[in-house]
Amino acid sequence: MNILRRLPLSRLLLLCSLVVAIGIGITALAMAVGAGPTPPPKPLPEAVHDALATRVGGNPIQGVSARIQFTNHLVEGANLASGGGTGGQLASSPLLTGASGRLWIAADGRTRLELQSENGDSQLLYDGHTVSLYDASSNTLYRYTPKQGSDEAQSSSSSGDAAGHHAIPTVQEIQEAIAHATPHATFSGATPTNIAGQPAYTLRISPARDGGLIGGAELSWDAVHGVPLRAAVYSTTSSAPVLELAATEVSYGPVASSTFDFTPPASAKVQEVTPPEHEPSAGAAGGAAGDSAGHAPTGQPGHSGADTPKVTTHGEGLAGITVIEGQAKDAEGKPSASLPEGLPQANINGTTATELPTALGTLLSFERSGVRYLLVGSVTPAAIEAFARGL
Repeated sequence: MNILRRLPLSRLLLLCSLVVAIGIGITALAMAVGAGPTPPPKPLPEAVHDALATRVGGNPIQGVSARIQFTNHLVEGANLASGGGTGGQLASSPLLTGASGRLWIAADGRTRLELQSENGDSQLLYDGHTVSLYDASSNTLYRYTPKQGSDEAQSSSSSGDAAGHHAIPTVQEIQEAIAHATPHATFSGATPTNIAGQPAYTLRISPARDGGLIGGAELSWDAVHGVPLRAAVYSTTSSAPVLELAATEVSYGPVASSTFDFTPPASAKVQEVTPPEHEPSAGAAGGAAGDSAGHAPTGQPGHSGADTPKVTTHGEGLAGITVIEGQAKDAEGKPSASLPEGLPQANINGTTATELPTALGTLLSFERSGVRYLLVGSVTPAAIEAFARGL
């Protein structure tokens, strides 16, 4: 059975938040902006090329150790704890509240991120094959391993040659890539700055159109070592970052192999994470497979198989809305995933829906005719409610 369909949406939200945080900062190592030397100005393609060349050739670093500060304002203001249960667990998790901690990255790519809290530390580990997340607030270990032959696995294995070397794109190739992406995004230059006492460059990328509530992202990297030093995601509603991974101290050098050893408590629940299969959308206004309203064919309520949710996207760019349809009850007759209690509610054609507004988008969940609908989009609550009424 697909684990994402059986996974409570409160925990799914936790994973989604972590995925975003990992996407912007799995290699982010430090941030403590202050006085210090700054690097000479450079065109963006040249600054990117030099950073990549430093990481691969010359005298590459043997590892990174850092003390960090993770900031998360994604669900700030949402009263997750009011409903108790998993909502209360979420409210106390450092993955959603933010926390200080430590980060280690070995020369071979192994990574450990530790977020500390009074209710227990949360751990994120990558061993080169599997990503593991232990959430102390729920005493749950999540594991994700790309299938052999998948795009992710192939990209990892084919990113270098047989000797483990990587081809460095030329300045011209980087310039062409930026030009190719320009219709979809705007790029700042490589702005000289100083981060954590290290001369660095900062790049800001913003959606050119169809960005929804996402205002942009920033990445800063060490001008000497070519290592990312800061990563942040911004909303259109605030000038302060919604998500930011930071460190107060950073040092370069070998990391002991034992640092990456972690054994969860024997009582921990284990969840193997498998992404749902995705089906293309029929368009921004219409449905996907099924009739013109977007309903699934008769006999397949809401999804294409007994255990596989149906996932469709509607709209363009980051402002599109994703619809996940699954059975309202599992094989044992138990209710399927739902958002935590105590969240705002909306009326969707006579059906009560639970809604979670965030700084970067909105989640909406409701049940109808034995089908559980989960809508996710980088849009306002009003926009996602209007779309749901058209399903």
